[in-house]
Amino acid sequence: MRTPSFVLVSAALVGSVGFSVLRAQDSRIVAEPAFPAACASLAAAAGAGEAQLDTLRIQLALDACEPGKAVVLAGSAAGSVFVSGPLHLREGGTLLVASGVKLLASRNPRLYDRAPGVCGTITDKGHGCMALINGDGVSGAAVMGDGVIDGQGGETILGQQGSWWDLAEQARKGGSQNNPRLLILNRCDNFALYRITLRNSPNFHVSYSGGNGFTVWGVKVWSPQKARNTDGIDPGNSTNVTITHSFIHTGDDQVAIKAGKGAPTTNMTISDNHFYTGHGMSIGSETDGGASRIRVSNLSIDGADNGLRIKSNSSRGGLVRDVVYDGVCIRATKNPILMDTNYSFYGEARDKIPEFKDIVVRNIRVEGGGKVSLNGFDSGHRLGIRFDNVVFDNREGSKVVSKEADIAMGPGQSNLEVAGPNVRVSGTAGESRPRSCVDAFPPFPETGS
Repeated sequence: MRTPSFVLVSAALVGSVGFSVLRAQDSRIVAEPAFPAACASLAAAAGAGEAQLDTLRIQLALDACEPGKAVVLAGSAAGSVFVSGPLHLREGGTLLVASGVKLLASRNPRLYDRAPGVCGTITDKGHGCMALINGDGVSGAAVMGDGVIDGQGGETILGQQGSWWDLAEQARKGGSQNNPRLLILNRCDNFALYRITLRNSPNFHVSYSGGNGFTVWGVKVWSPQKARNTDGIDPGNSTNVTITHSFIHTGDDQVAIKAGKGAPTTNMTISDNHFYTGHGMSIGSETDGGASRIRVSNLSIDGADNGLRIKSNSSRGGLVRDVVYDGVCIRATKNPILMDTNYSFYGEARDKIPEFKDIVVRNIRVEGGGKVSLNGFDSGHRLGIRFDNVVFDNREGSKVVSKEADIAMGPGQSNLEVAGPNVRVSGTAGESRPRSCVDAFPPFPETGS
């Protein structure tokens, strides 16, 4: 099995070469990726659109590309736009969208059907669509470039009256929308997303599951605040994941670490990122497979509904432990810290009890107020959390709700008082050292027209 040099770097090289290296709960030594050489360069054609799709020529190039090289989507005198239906990545191959180029997802639901006529409808279970970009059991693959991949989630679905996002809103009344995602990556070890801009997905932007080794570096994800179920990056049932130096503005979770039944969800590093509108840095709601060894550091959250959130319930709960949030600046966020063991209930099973313990929130600064929820499930499944130098600028405008929790304080001071039913507070808070959030909230970067 090929191990790509842009994902893993030998420890012998660290310090001797000018790599920017991250190493924390992801057990790999993770270096900034690099663009591979091209195996093929496809020029944008004049008149690209639903009547002239680029799917076949892109797929043929991906099929023929040798491992370690890239199919480049390039601009030309004729244009800078490609329009495609579902594409399938191959072992060791990279799809690279060049600067100034857009890859648009076709709005034809029939191209994405997993079963005839299902995509673009509302059904009981959903999940009836392939993604625009699909990876299944391919290692060493990547999606890269300084261009844009746009799912056209707000545009009218062909043959219908509304958009993919309109369909998602209709599903609030019952059922699940069958909308395509931008990327679905299953069992794709050593996968990289690098510098690409992902926009306007009809559903989740990136779903990664069942893999070992996933690097997201310098990626920009954008969808409107009110675009339902447009999660940014969702890794689950995987190990050795790093998401870093990225900017995420969505209508749902910016990052949602999934831990449903299956392989363990563990060894994840979320570092040096900026989040904007959305539902927060989340773990869950599926936690019945267990999640552990997760580190979140150097994060800004600006204008989100939620900040640091772990969510589950008794239909899909399990053990979440050994999670550290360290160095986070939060502002204009309704729920800066939310430990929720009774998140929206799904299904009939009520014996999958969520338990969150060994959680640390350290060096957190909240500009303004907000609601803090620290709720264990019951007396046998208590929340275990430590507050170390957690400072709210507007203490009077903040509210704490807590139950069934063991809350440790220190060594740094925290300026919120915590009390509630069956809540035990221990430890001694020391000196307050508010984290500086000067220049912590940059605007979302320009991503091209």
